[in-house]
Amino acid sequence: ETPNIVVAYQNQMATYQLVGGLLDMNPLVDSARWGLSAEDQADFFPGFWSSDVLSMFDNARLGIAPNRSMEMMYYNIEWLRELRAEGYIDFDGPPTNPEQFKAAACAAVQRPFSKATASGSVGYELASEASRLASWTFAFGGDIFDYETNQFTFDSDASVAAMTFLKDLFDEGCAALTTEAFGDQSNFGAGRTLFTVGSSSGIPFYQSAIDAGAQFEWNVAAVPHITPEPVMNIYGASVSLPAGHSPESVVASWLFLKYYTDTEAQAEWAIASQYFPVRQSVAAGLEPMFDQMPAFESAFNLLPYGIAEPPVPGYDFVRDMIEAEMVAIVTGAPVQATLADATVEANDILADQMESLE
Repeated sequence: ETPNIVVAYQNQMATYQLVGGLLDMNPLVDSARWGLSAEDQADFFPGFWSSDVLSMFDNARLGIAPNRSMEMMYYNIEWLRELRAEGYIDFDGPPTNPEQFKAAACAAVQRPFSKATASGSVGYELASEASRLASWTFAFGGDIFDYETNQFTFDSDASVAAMTFLKDLFDEGCAALTTEAFGDQSNFGAGRTLFTVGSSSGIPFYQSAIDAGAQFEWNVAAVPHITPEPVMNIYGASVSLPAGHSPESVVASWLFLKYYTDTEAQAEWAIASQYFPVRQSVAAGLEPMFDQMPAFESAFNLLPYGIAEPPVPGYDFVRDMIEAEMVAIVTGAPVQATLADATVEANDILADQMESLE
């Protein structure tokens, strides 16, 4: 017997739905009696609200988000000030585009941070994770998936540009791979690494690393981008309703989810979990948290710009593959050919998963 409620990432929902395992929640959401009003629906951050609607299954809503995290650029405010004061960079504040990011990252190698507690400075430390490639692809104005053809597009112009940019950073000695779990976080805290990109869920852990390390002023910002506005990579598990239960049970489960995602409960959940709430109206209740963690407020203000990675079956396998290809590229493999091969392999994985629908 299936549970009444399950927690699942979007690609996991897609896998469950290959065998019809989940309910389409659209009728519940839009129900005149039980559903969410148009005003309530609009209160959800747009990227959060849309992330559980799967185009591959006729735009069925297979979940509803209770919280999310987001990919952020972590940066050392004091180190950037030092680079600016000494003429290494020509801009104030965090870099907003790839050119500024590269200039600061390369300058950091030449001019270590004055408070560093470890030797050997690094401009940018890259954790080879699929979400990093997605984030940089979004920042370069594209996507890793075509939602009209339902195909992976790791060889898109934006993905090629993103990986070429990262490869150049490595080739010029301005970036390095993370060599151990949370190594980028530790090196950032020691004042050894100027920039990292990672999940907003790491904000309290970054603060702990800084408190134990170089004790400097820091913050988070959007991944430097070529787009007019930031395009932020959001992710997180949602809550789904398995098929096969009585109407009464389904409605009861839905009413719990409706409560769980309302403004009051979301404010309490955000403070307790330190994940982002899904409703915009929660902001007023988070002022104490913003005062305690300014980086959380900086990240919160970027939530309206969020989009999600592909909610398709087999994405876990694709992620493992693309992470290996990222390492190959920054250590010497050709960008275009490697991403072209990765696209073919990713779509083969997807096709194998989708065979069960036929």
